[in-house]
Amino acid sequence: MFIEVLAILISLGLLMFLAYRGFPVIVIAPLVTLLAVALSGAALLPSYTEVYMPNLSNYIKTWFPIFILGAVFGKLMELNGATTAIAKQIMNIFGIKRALLATILACSILTYGGVSLFVVVFAVYPFAAAVFREAGIPKRFIPAVIVLGGCTYTMDAFPGTPQIQNIIPTNYFGTDAYAAPITGLVAGSVIFLLGYLWLSRRVNKANLAGEGYGEGHTNEPVINPDEKVINFWLAIIPLAVVVILNFVFTKTSLAVSHWYAPELLQETFNIQNLSSLSSTWALIVALVVGIIAALLINIKSFTASKLSSGLTIAASGSLLAVFNVASEVGFGNVVKTLPGFEVVRNAITGVSSHPLISESIAVNVLAGVVGSSSGGMSIALEVMGQHYLDLANSMGIDPEYLHRIASMSAGGLDSLPHSGATITILVICGLTHRQAYGDIFAITIMKALVAFSTAVILSLFV
Repeated sequence: MFIEVLAILISLGLLMFLAYRGFPVIVIAPLVTLLAVALSGAALLPSYTEVYMPNLSNYIKTWFPIFILGAVFGKLMELNGATTAIAKQIMNIFGIKRALLATILACSILTYGGVSLFVVVFAVYPFAAAVFREAGIPKRFIPAVIVLGGCTYTMDAFPGTPQIQNIIPTNYFGTDAYAAPITGLVAGSVIFLLGYLWLSRRVNKANLAGEGYGEGHTNEPVINPDEKVINFWLAIIPLAVVVILNFVFTKTSLAVSHWYAPELLQETFNIQNLSSLSSTWALIVALVVGIIAALLINIKSFTASKLSSGLTIAASGSLLAVFNVASEVGFGNVVKTLPGFEVVRNAITGVSSHPLISESIAVNVLAGVVGSSSGGMSIALEVMGQHYLDLANSMGIDPEYLHRIASMSAGGLDSLPHSGATITILVICGLTHRQAYGDIFAITIMKALVAFSTAVILSLFV
């Protein structure tokens, strides 16, 4: 059994190492999967064609609409000038003295409105750099500020956020995007407060030392102060459309769960559990209407070539993203069929008999290992989601708590140094790990601790 367990650990470690070195997950995930199978002495080809590929395909079938629509929505918001208008207006409202808070809120509003993190970074960074320079705040704090505003409470803690990290658990626990709203709001507010206090203290310390913005930085943005941007109130319409319609189609009498007769869904489409699909359907409709709104608010800005190239970039990015995560899901599903997995699962679940605590640890660790919040959570829930659900039901625990803890835990250690999001943010900001990662790590650890503490507190009362 030692060899079987070692096979899983070696393959998992190799996946993390190669991802950190920049190798594409789409290529390396099936290779390390087959390595784990070979070392375990299991059937190689059946594991690949009958376990890995079907689970990869199922993930793409379930989540590709969200990935592609989210990417298109974010790209159109970038091309029509809406993200720039929103970021600039927030900076203007709060002023130079509150540059730190303004940058955090700009990221938060955009991500909670459904804009992808990568689009947010491109939109916010130029203005953050400008106001940080004017305020004398070291540039090295910008990545951590973006991580706090875009990768924490608005990504997975606040109820209703349309980010994929908040939607994935709905497929495993029969919940919706608004699961455990009070828990999410309280924990998210704590994350914001701790992160803001940490960064404020760090900035004040740097200012007392006379550090300043710094010189000789790379990838410094050039902003034309006379550049015309669209009206702020016009720019936020698509964001408001996505947030409001997502709620309407999830929680009201107009919810998508009421659109079709149960007999039609069961007999024609073999849909037995509508709750696992309704959140996805609601977000699909909300994003489609949001895309239309993003086109209409500044339709004169779109030429045929500009729209074509923008959609191509969005489609390419969404394909890469969904295949990366799906490859990791395929890996996780093969691993759970191997002889040594029972030992690994018992080790993780054995840390605590309470499903919320065990789930928080499992999701956080796997998100850190693969460097992806959605990837780590998908692996954890594919492998142990049903176990946690059965255990929660037997203990009378509302599955909504499982949803919120899984979602929040995914957005913790996923920002370790090898994370694709971390690397991308640093590259866009023109900074290195040595210059800026320390504060990203601090925010990451705070987020992980808040998620785990929330699980522990809930375990005492639910």
